[in-house]
Parts: sequence; structure tokens; C-alpha cells
Amino acid sequence: MKAYLFPGQGSQFPGMGKDLFDSNEQVRNLFAQANDILGFDIADIMFNGSAEDLKETKVTQPAVFLHSMAVRESTGSSFQPDMVAGHSLGEISALVAAGVLKFEEGLELVKVRAFAMQKACELEKSTMAAIIGLEDALVEEVCTSIEDTVVAANYNCPGQLVISGSERGIAAAMASCKEKGARMVVELQVGGAFHSPFMKPAEVELADAIEKMEFNKPGCPVYQNFTSKATTDPIQIKQNLISQLTGPVKWTQTMQNMIADGAAKFIEVGGNGKTLVTFVKRIDRSIPTEAI
Repeated sequence: MKAYLFPGQGSQFPGMGKDLFDSNEQVRNLFAQANDILGFDIADIMFNGSAEDLKETKVTQPAVFLHSMAVRESTGSSFQPDMVAGHSLGEISALVAAGVLKFEEGLELVKVRAFAMQKACELEKSTMAAIIGLEDALVEEVCTSIEDTVVAANYNCPGQLVISGSERGIAAAMASCKEKGARMVVELQVGGAFHSPFMKPAEVELADAIEKMEFNKPGCPVYQNFTSKATTDPIQIKQNLISQLTGPVKWTQTMQNMIADGAAKFIEVGGNGKTLVTFVKRIDRSIPTEAI
């Protein structure tokens, strides 16, 4: 079975989507719709902006979503997923790909999510850090030992866990992880502490937008970040999508569940084409991967 994967924030790059825009009329139509929905020229930033321009949450998230949707559109009838999953923001891309939402509905949710998260980031200083080379359980222990709020945010692959929290708490956790033998500890260049309690104000705003929107039954199982398990229930999909903002991205567990359920090939759709397939290889090197 083919499993299609959709990347999230961090997979953006200057010039993303320009080749597809230049060669495909359907893709140009998607960009025109996106400009109308967002209220600014996203194409100009994606094609001509710098890496710094693309870092702002309210730009990054629509850009990554739009790029994945452009790639999907360009594949035509060959796009036939047996199962889908998306990393963080990419979960909305996965829902559109599975027929749960229309493109414009997905982009509306991305817009709400991005702006709500940007506002939440500005309320209180917070950040994230990648911890490489420690067992997940050990990193979790470090998080609970810190006085400030620090939580496990992204279980990306074995030996790579991203933590999220206050600036002071993350600094303390990074120092503790180094002491415990982490191979690498890197503070991430992000706007704030995603997938943590710091995103509670954004969760409330996103929940309001999701509850007003009709979700269709997906054409294939959707594996969601919050549970790491497959579902085809629109009500459950809504709740998991809301909970994802303050809950961890269980990507390692998601990939393991997809493999257990019969995934024979993983295909990454959009982004820089190397983030998610790299995680898959670190989880199970025997599974074929492809990036489009």
C-alpha cells in the first residue's frame, strides 16, 4: 500500500513551487485562489522572498500547505493514496488530499491556525529545541524535572525528539540533555513553543473555525499526530486536529503504525522533499521511499 506524507513548518525554501506554477495552469489557479483567501501575494514571497521572509509563521504555514497541494495537483490521476499522514501543519494537507476538506477550506484553516499561533507566540516568550542521540524516555524525564514548562513536542524518529517550552525552561533542558550524553542539542529558529500549553490560546481560536466547518469522510485512512492511529471518522478527525496544537506530534509512532498496517512505500509530497522520508529511513530502512 502507498502511504502519502505531507511535511510541515521547516520544509520551506526560497523559490518553492515556481517550477510548478510556470508549467501547470491548474497550479496557477490554486495560487490565484490562495492570494484571494490570504489577502496577500503568497506567490511573490514563495518565489522571490528570502529564507528569512519565509520563516514568519503566518507566511510559512500557507506556503508549505500550498506547495504540497501544488505538487499533488501536478501528479494528476497518479495520486492514489491508500493512507495519508501529515507532520504538524501537514496534517491539514493530508486531510485535503484524502477528501476530508476542499482546497479552499484547508487553506482557510491554515490561515486561522497560522495567525492564531503567531499571536500565541507573541503573548509569552517561548521556543523549541531538537535533542538528538538520547532515548525518548530520558528526554521526557528531563522535561518533567524542569521547573518551567517544558514538554516533548515532536517524536520525529528514534533518537530525535523536539522539546517545547519557555525560553528559560528550554535552556535548562538543553543543558541537562547535554549532561546526560545527547549527541547534539539545537535550539530551533521558530516563533515559539509549538505543540505545548503555550499554544492554548491558538487552540481555542482554531477549534472555533474547525467546529464551523463540515468534514467529509476520508477516501482512505488518515493517521493523525495526536493519536498516531488511523481514523476515518470525521468527528474524531476534528477533535484530533484541535488537540494537535497543544499535544505532541507522535510521528515515530505514526510511521510504525502505518508500517504495521501494510504501508509498502512512503511518498513525501512537497516541501524540500527530504524531511519526512529521512525520518522513515531512520525508523525502517527496508521501506522504499520517494519524494515528489
